Amino acid sequence: MKKVDFNSDWRFYTESQEISSLTLPHDAQLLEGRKADSPGGSGHGYYVGNVYTYEKKFDVPGDCKEKHIEILFEGAYRNTKVFLNGESLGEHKYGYTGFSFSMDEHLKYGEENVFKVVVDNSKLPNSRWYTGGGIYRPVSLWIGEKEHIKYEGVRVTTLSVDPAKVLVETEATGDDIEIEIIKDDVVVAQGSGRSSEIEIPDALLWSADTPNLYTAHVTLKKDGVLKDEVSETFGIRSLSWSPKGFFVNGKNTLLKGGCVHHDNGIVGAASYKESEWRRVRILKENGFNAIRVAHNPASTAMLEACDFYGMYVMDETFDMWYVRKTKYDYGLDFKANCKLDVASMVKRDFNHPSVIMYSIGNEVSEPGKPEGVKQGKEIISFIKEMDKSRAITGGMNLMIMSNFAKGKGQYDNVDKEENTVGKEEVSDAKNGSLLFNTIATFLGPSMNKAGNSKKVDALTTPILDALDIAGYNYANGRYPLEEKAHPNRIVVGSETFPYEIGKNWDMVEQFPYLIGDFMWTAWDYMGEAGLGAWSYTGGMPFNRPYPWKLGGAGVIDILGNPDSSCDYAKVVWRETKNPVIGVRPVNHPGVRVSKSIWRGTNAIPSWSWKACDGNKAEIDVFARADSVELFVNGSSLEKKKIKNYQALFKTKYEPGTIEAVAFDVSGKEIGRSSLSSAGESKVCILPEKESYTAGEVAYVNISIQDKNGIVESNADRKLSVEVEGGELLGFGSANPCTKDEFTDGSYTTYLGRAQAVVRIGENGAAKIKVHDGANVIEQNL
Repeated sequence: MKKVDFNSDWRFYTESQEISSLTLPHDAQLLEGRKADSPGGSGHGYYVGNVYTYEKKFDVPGDCKEKHIEILFEGAYRNTKVFLNGESLGEHKYGYTGFSFSMDEHLKYGEENVFKVVVDNSKLPNSRWYTGGGIYRPVSLWIGEKEHIKYEGVRVTTLSVDPAKVLVETEATGDDIEIEIIKDDVVVAQGSGRSSEIEIPDALLWSADTPNLYTAHVTLKKDGVLKDEVSETFGIRSLSWSPKGFFVNGKNTLLKGGCVHHDNGIVGAASYKESEWRRVRILKENGFNAIRVAHNPASTAMLEACDFYGMYVMDETFDMWYVRKTKYDYGLDFKANCKLDVASMVKRDFNHPSVIMYSIGNEVSEPGKPEGVKQGKEIISFIKEMDKSRAITGGMNLMIMSNFAKGKGQYDNVDKEENTVGKEEVSDAKNGSLLFNTIATFLGPSMNKAGNSKKVDALTTPILDALDIAGYNYANGRYPLEEKAHPNRIVVGSETFPYEIGKNWDMVEQFPYLIGDFMWTAWDYMGEAGLGAWSYTGGMPFNRPYPWKLGGAGVIDILGNPDSSCDYAKVVWRETKNPVIGVRPVNHPGVRVSKSIWRGTNAIPSWSWKACDGNKAEIDVFARADSVELFVNGSSLEKKKIKNYQALFKTKYEPGTIEAVAFDVSGKEIGRSSLSSAGESKVCILPEKESYTAGEVAYVNISIQDKNGIVESNADRKLSVEVEGGELLGFGSANPCTKDEFTDGSYTTYLGRAQAVVRIGENGAAKIKVHDGANVIEQNL
């Protein structure tokens, strides 16, 4: 069937506001703003919920009566009801899987038709993080003849890589099916029939290092007349796993992974193709070769980007099963809908070579009891019925399952709330996450040993052994034990503290059954306010009060800028040979910092702190070396031994240049790097591309920097942005605690940086203006 974009000219309204012409995708929750007393609390970043209604009028030509037409929603959050010409097409509960409906029975041919979509995100909390709301992923029509190839009806399976052979299976209403395998616009192999094994000569294999892609072009004919055609992108690659490792095309592969939430920073949850592709590209540039999509199925655009750039994906089903983690979450709908949503994910993922693992859930407590183990095994079996080629894992927290088995489940209060009648309700279901974060904060890294006991091992073994690969969340204490305790078990660090990457990666390289590490998180996100941020305003390092907005745990901020924790991982992964330098903010003299267990340092790669002369400066240096010497303006400060790939230096800030020189055990220099202070700085507009096309989403970085591009970290100011010939989709900074809103067009820079996201207008050109007080800076896009 032919895909037709169906994103433009929607009318949007709530009880209090209306937009007459809207282009999807769209995060409606951003428009609602934030309140200190939002029932979503810190988990939702203090955003409030609502019911959102979308309407679209469109004409259908009379000759379409003989066609088959479906509408596909790639994602809407959540509790979505769809109507066509006043008739219900159906509803969808989950906020993260695609869903489609046939329109054939309710269309008015040769007349105007009206779509109405109602998305109910009014009851909060319904998640542990910021979800966004409304139709936040793209919408499309799929149009074909009555004889057609079904949507997601072409499946390509790699049968072998030497020789390269694929199985192309087609689900269609007819049998006259022809297949062409195309590489770089050249037909390299052919086949026919509903199920066709095709050998591909001189094939180029897909992996993260060599992301070679092919196209399967499938046609359906009737009496020699073309009725339908589909092109599916795929990669030729094999997967296998054992206690000896994880193998892609027979090559042992270690996963340099990070967990990533679904929101796109200053545009909220809106899933623009450019946003998803940009994020994957930046992650790849910073050394990651794997993403755990936490804790829900990825967008299609993200998977397409992972296929293209070469990024392995652990795609995850749910954050909860039937035990709810917040009062109004998907746990209410899980048992009735879980198979539908698992099937949606697996069918969509099937042809994406980047997807190497499915996760059955994140930190679900249920497997601590037999009923939960049964539930887990049912999901595993259901997935294997659809796809036997990929490994099945789960982000399992051994401590949470153990506590649930002992009757001390951290989410038990949710059910108690629902049963409260005529009494004062207990505090809302934010307490589940709050309890876990409290435990994590006070236990610190020792939480990693909570699963080490024989009793916990016995309780968790039934579900862990049911998985192809056991995913451990915060349980690296078990890594060295599994060789003897469970010699047939394969393990992945499914969620870990970023500052433990050195320790964890040493074990990944030491133990063949430990196939990789996924830090929390690779990219910062909205909600779970202040979870990973170091604060200079006091308070507990989690559940921070309004106006905290961002999680603060990402080693890459919401604008796409890596911090020194990200550089630390690059050192550990051998992605750089030189030492890297990070400086903890020096612009808070005498203020005691409130630290978070999810962050080992808040350093950034900057030695530019205006008006901070003489302030205390703490400098992190990361290196694969025996020792490192730090120089300040040419004078040696100190030479230190490297421990766990890092050394911490203390001095007083003075403008100029700091330089780190790394040495091996013999005293030979093996690398050096430096940071310098900015000279006279000003606001600069820096589009990420030289040119754009109509409708394209442009990322425009706005920095306070000098003529050499050095950003000044201590000259933040409020800027305002306006766009001519385009649409401002969002403007903001990575400040985790601010009352500024991404939708207002005015925002205060953070550490010298801000960012605007602009949709280019119909004429293919736009202009952005930045107001810095009385000064106006302009840039054509």
